Amino acid sequence: MMDIRRTVEAVWRIEGARIIASLAKMTGDPGFAEDVAQEAVVEALESWPKHGVPHNGGAWLTAVAKRRAIDAWRRRDRLDERHRTLAHDLAEASDDEWDPIDDDVLRLIFTACHPVLSQESQVALTLRVVGGLTTEEIARMLLVPVPTIQARITRAKKSLGAAHVPFETPDPSEWTSRLAAVLGVIYLVFTEGYAATSGERLVRPELANEALRLARTLAGLLPREPEAHALVALMELQASHFAAREQPDGSPVLLADQDRSLWDRAQIGRGRAALERADAAATATGRGRGAYAIQAAIAQCHAVAPSVAETDWQRIVLLYEVLGRIARSPIVDLNRAVAVSMATGPASALMIVDRLQDDGALRGSHLLPSVRGELLARLGRTAEARSEFLTAASLASNLSLKAVLRAKASAL
Repeated sequence: MMDIRRTVEAVWRIEGARIIASLAKMTGDPGFAEDVAQEAVVEALESWPKHGVPHNGGAWLTAVAKRRAIDAWRRRDRLDERHRTLAHDLAEASDDEWDPIDDDVLRLIFTACHPVLSQESQVALTLRVVGGLTTEEIARMLLVPVPTIQARITRAKKSLGAAHVPFETPDPSEWTSRLAAVLGVIYLVFTEGYAATSGERLVRPELANEALRLARTLAGLLPREPEAHALVALMELQASHFAAREQPDGSPVLLADQDRSLWDRAQIGRGRAALERADAAATATGRGRGAYAIQAAIAQCHAVAPSVAETDWQRIVLLYEVLGRIARSPIVDLNRAVAVSMATGPASALMIVDRLQDDGALRGSHLLPSVRGELLARLGRTAEARSEFLTAASLASNLSLKAVLRAKASAL
């Protein structure tokens, strides 16, 4: 049964977003689409152990979810002619009408990022239905309590239903108002793939690759939008490290220990080219670099450096200072502290980290104690460093990351 459960989870991780997008296209209701998709997953857990795993698990889940949707319509006594046709033939009708967003998953993101929702609800709902993340994973990612995330998702579904928001491509004139949220959730999905908040592996490449595919599609739709190209650049440059980020057994490899010959040089080249396109678009529109472009520039500094020691840390510090002015967050400040520790030493960086600790913005996250542990270890404050690593391990929910942090504590 455990193997079947893992199989169902694997199929859902890979196909979940497309399944929900297909159902949303059929039903016109993203919230309802997710509900019937989850019902199909439950049915798979019951059916597959008895009857075997189907050849195409994603198609099986989609078909079952469609039947569930039709059954629900029948129960509601609202089976109109469109639903009768669907009940007779589950094949989706073709639509010859031109649609600028010819991608159901991307259309689902634009629907979930409707202005009727607050930005917090947009993000939570999209991470749930597109990223397939649990409420616990979303809460850890956004550093908010689980009940808060659950309430946001529930309210978002109800609001979309009450406003009768259709599953359709918004008019291009509306894209700009939704773009910041769309870019944000795509990058959050990628981030979960780059450094998973839970599970046994650090990297979830299928999730990161889907986010990168969506970002490339979006940049193609908006060739004059600098931040769309910048997001592609950032994700290409970060994804180029994937082959070096894990040992064969799945254990994480930290940046200083990575074999840089395993970095994907072709992907680094694509990332640098995308950043050039972002800069050209910014110049053409009279805008400076945005937050994603600055983060991409930081990623580029790492990508072109032969080693950690030969990295241009002074430039990275400067870029983080600029980023902190236009997109202030405790995570940016924490990353700046890491760069400062490499540029000028751990003592000055520790002051930044201690201020963050006093602020309490990262309370409950493993990130701050793990960085603080590194700084204290470099300063020779071994007992304090060991305590910080153990604290970080207790807060981390990713099992492979827990093991790394405990190993650091043991080594001290």
